[in-house]
Amino acid sequence: MGDAAKPGGYGQSARPPKIKNKSAAAVQITAEQLIREAYERQGSVQKAPRQKVLDGEELSDYQMRRRREFEEGVRKNRSNIAEWLRYASWEESQNEVKRARSIYERALDVDSRNQTVYIKYAELEMKNKNTNSARNLYDRAVTILPRVSQFWYRYTYMEELLGNVDGAREIFNRWMQWEPEEDAWSAFIKFERRYGETDNARAVFERFVFVHPESKTWLKWAKFEEDLSEPDRVREIFGRAIDRLGEAFMDQHIFISFAKFEVRMKEVERARAIYKYALERLPKAKSQALYNQYTLFEKQYGDREEIEDVVANKRRMQYEAALKHDVHDYDTWIDYVKLEESVAGNFDRTRDIYERAIAEHPNVLDKRLWRRYIYLWLYYALFEETVAKDVERARQVYVACVGLIPHKRFTFAKLWLQYAWFEIRQGDVGAARRGLGQALGMCPKDKLFRGYIELELELRDFDRVRTLYSKYVEFNPTNCATWVEFAKLEAALHETERCQALFELAVEQPTLDMPEVLWKAYIDFEYDQGDYDKTRELYGRLLALTDHVKVWISLARFELTVAADPESRLVAARSVYERAYARLKELRLTEERLVLLEAWREAEVSESQGDVAAVEKKMPRRVRKRRKLDDGSLEEYFDYVFPDDEEQGARFKLLAKAHMWKQKAAAAPVSEPTAATESVSENNDEDEEDGYE
Repeated sequence: MGDAAKPGGYGQSARPPKIKNKSAAAVQITAEQLIREAYERQGSVQKAPRQKVLDGEELSDYQMRRRREFEEGVRKNRSNIAEWLRYASWEESQNEVKRARSIYERALDVDSRNQTVYIKYAELEMKNKNTNSARNLYDRAVTILPRVSQFWYRYTYMEELLGNVDGAREIFNRWMQWEPEEDAWSAFIKFERRYGETDNARAVFERFVFVHPESKTWLKWAKFEEDLSEPDRVREIFGRAIDRLGEAFMDQHIFISFAKFEVRMKEVERARAIYKYALERLPKAKSQALYNQYTLFEKQYGDREEIEDVVANKRRMQYEAALKHDVHDYDTWIDYVKLEESVAGNFDRTRDIYERAIAEHPNVLDKRLWRRYIYLWLYYALFEETVAKDVERARQVYVACVGLIPHKRFTFAKLWLQYAWFEIRQGDVGAARRGLGQALGMCPKDKLFRGYIELELELRDFDRVRTLYSKYVEFNPTNCATWVEFAKLEAALHETERCQALFELAVEQPTLDMPEVLWKAYIDFEYDQGDYDKTRELYGRLLALTDHVKVWISLARFELTVAADPESRLVAARSVYERAYARLKELRLTEERLVLLEAWREAEVSESQGDVAAVEKKMPRRVRKRRKLDDGSLEEYFDYVFPDDEEQGARFKLLAKAHMWKQKAAAAPVSEPTAATESVSENNDEDEEDGYE
């Protein structure tokens, strides 16, 4: 098997040696140290040995060998510019400027548009103070590659270092003919400012804004003139910028800078005029920053009215944008007109917004949409009446709105009532009555009747109120509230017979929406009149119609209050409770019986001669039961078991078992009476146990 199979070998069966000492070493070596040591060793291996040249002959041999290597390299890969640059850099290190220049020229023959070759070549000439050569080289570069800004920057910088200011300016002028980027123009302007040539800098700005007519270019020019303390020139520049850019390409930052400049010049009114001019002409999408600056300006320099005007303008723009999206958004229209109303004395603008709003009527006959629309008309009429003080115009608004609504489909009682009260405020009661009468003739509804009745009550014309109530109950005889209010009116006028007749007529109606309210009002009326016999009669009539537990309790409490003798009234109340209990037991109303017993117990407790124990004996006990649902599952619920129901159930069970025993005894043979008797006895025991459970 060889060494691989041995324990110390490296075969598959070799096992790693066991480590006996697993404690940490005294000196720890980190992974970072291992990596650093590996790099150091690698660098020491690859480092080339230094060669020492002792005399001229060895130097010539070295240079010849190196040139041969470089020549072989550029011959093998002629297009490798990096090799050419290394070759030229080596010749420069050997102080062979002519050879380096020759190599750069040969490299340019290979790639005449390589920027690095031109830069290294020019640096070579400048280091060796060959100024004309460097100038000629840069001239060649900007002629061949005029769009490379780096050559122009280096060219002008070289001429400026040499003190040739006119030459540098001429180079800048040549460069500007190519319309370069903004940084080139800024460099030219800074050059002129360094030598104090302000007029030349202005001339450069003239060309600059023509080539790059952006807002930031104009702002740079304005900043230049402001630094020179020339406010008139600054205003002229901003004016030219506004005219040149026009509304299509106008930038809000032009106006912001213009206004801030005027503020710095202490011309606050000029700045305000600039802000307003810009806000009127720029669309909202392009003027948010402008508006924010205007708001800050007015908060700092404006008064309260001007600040409110700024806020109003902002909200106007928001409302206009929302209405462009949905012209039938009546909530926005309402907010818009309320905004205009808040501006004092702005009647024409407010009317204009109202007219625009009411012109956008709903396209569908949906009362929900029309409701918000009608509110616009109501606000319009109130504005004309209370704010503008134009009564005739307010009346025209009401009339126009009434004629616009499709009353055959739906109407708005609020509109008719507001119109009527408007005429009342103007002292024309006849017009108010005619309007409401027209409304009731065209589209009668409950709210119209109630509003008309309220108006006549305010006018104290009770004959008209009676007439309206009569029409109202004819229109809707099922409304118990109307009957009750009508009867209360007659009672307030001390017309007792009329009131009783109305109640009698009301309770005889075949259909009522809330009969309990009507009966309660009738009973309370008779009780207040002191006619207790009539009250008992009404309770009896009501109990003939319903067996509601509250009616029984109310009758019992009535009996507790009418009798003078405490004993007699307690007897009468007990009689009512007993009748009620028997009736509810007959109807098998468990919860109602419990409510009745609790009320009965309270009545016994409140009386000094009450028998609370008798009522307590009737109180049920709460038991938990189960019932089967439709899906087959069982549900637990609580029920009440009354003592009298248990006694009656026990009697029924005993009677049923007796009948069962009799039937089994009759069917059994005569010879086995004892067995039959025992069987029946066992069955009876089981039934009793089930019944107890």
